[in-house]
Amino acid sequence: MLVRDAMSTVVLTIGPTHTLRQAARLMSARRVGAAVVHDPDTCGLGILTERDILNAVGSGQNPDIETASTHTTTDVVFAAPTWTLEEAAEAMTHGGFRHLIVLDGNGPVGVVSVRDIIRCWSPARRRPVELVG
Repeated sequence: MLVRDAMSTVVLTIGPTHTLRQAARLMSARRVGAAVVHDPDTCGLGILTERDILNAVGSGQNPDIETASTHTTTDVVFAAPTWTLEEAAEAMTHGGFRHLIVLDGNGPVGVVSVRDIIRCWSPARRRPVELVG
């Protein structure tokens, strides 16, 4: 199975000046665990995850003041839609992260998460679970 078969095509893109609260609200509304952060000044893409927001708030930082740019991972590993799920899982394991931005020639086309991969690999999703009792 390929990344394009498992990825979410809902790509939330935010700017570096969004506050963490704004990012969290948008992520919650779209039901995604990561946002692509596009900085037009650097033409760069980064990723802000729910864990980044959780760590910031948990350390006492104010989500109404802290911006996405301060908490964005810019050293991002990107996946291609044609990668296998094994390749994506290996990249995630090697890098210690749970989301990959999926790029084609024109930019972000999706995000694939560990949850997406597990959903595809899980035997419970392929056949009904027999209930005992």
